[in-house]
Amino acid sequence: MAPEDHEGATSLLQSFERRFLAARALPSFPWQSLEEKLREPSGSALLLAILQKTVKHPVCVQHGPSVKYARCFLSKLIQKPSGDSVTLSESTAIVSHGTTGLVTWDAALYLAEWAIENPAAFTDRTVLELGSGAGLTGLAICKACYPRAYIFSDCHAQVLEQLRGNVLLNGFSLEPHTPIDTGSTKVTVAQLDWDEVTASQLSDFQADVVIAADVLYYWEVTLSLLRVLKMLADCQRKSAPDVYVAYTVRSQDTGKLFTTELDRAGIYWEEMPPHTGKLFAYEEHSAIVILKLMLTGRHGV
Repeated sequence: MAPEDHEGATSLLQSFERRFLAARALPSFPWQSLEEKLREPSGSALLLAILQKTVKHPVCVQHGPSVKYARCFLSKLIQKPSGDSVTLSESTAIVSHGTTGLVTWDAALYLAEWAIENPAAFTDRTVLELGSGAGLTGLAICKACYPRAYIFSDCHAQVLEQLRGNVLLNGFSLEPHTPIDTGSTKVTVAQLDWDEVTASQLSDFQADVVIAADVLYYWEVTLSLLRVLKMLADCQRKSAPDVYVAYTVRSQDTGKLFTTELDRAGIYWEEMPPHTGKLFAYEEHSAIVILKLMLTGRHGV
């Protein structure tokens, strides 16, 4: 980096840091200068540096601005490299209306970041998301990875209502129970109960890719997920889909129980290497894993 470029990046960082710590109005930030810098080869490093100087600043970790301010800032910041942003409505309670699906969990954020770094896994493919919750992961994939079709799914009525609202909030048209064309991506919101869904229903989706994030929170749910995966392996009219399951390791048994059952079912799995970029604010000490499952072939890693 030329000396003048380094000086310009340092000045930009200081400007973002001072304005964020003072909780200044977002329009006052030097967004245009940032856009120009992001076109340079070192743009991604600058974006990460801004995160360190703002939402991850030691002062903000202890005495940060309001959650609403921080999220609005992150939404604006993410919009710069991708050309688009994701707006989300979610509950402030961890458990609400008898479900945990009204909030976004860390593994969903982690999987969204991984997808943005690995768009080829989703581009021009049909993606089925199991347990979409508030919808952040799917919305990020729809806006950044350009799938041919995307099916959000969940089973809880309140979650589905919020999910449809978030689809609308992000500029997608939506008619109940009807696939809709949003540019090049067809988006569907489907009610899907893992204990009741049939092989015929899963086959109708004809998914090339299946994803799920933070759905291994207790044993019965894990068994229900395995039921769906086994059906997906058997019911496809074409080749079985690639499957990506992201989860936060809350105890040493979180992933072990799942992988043991995968081995028992003869489902091959491998752990994906961590991605390099971090766009969202979540607990750094959290161990988050993404497993890729191949629904044909023998088990092992």
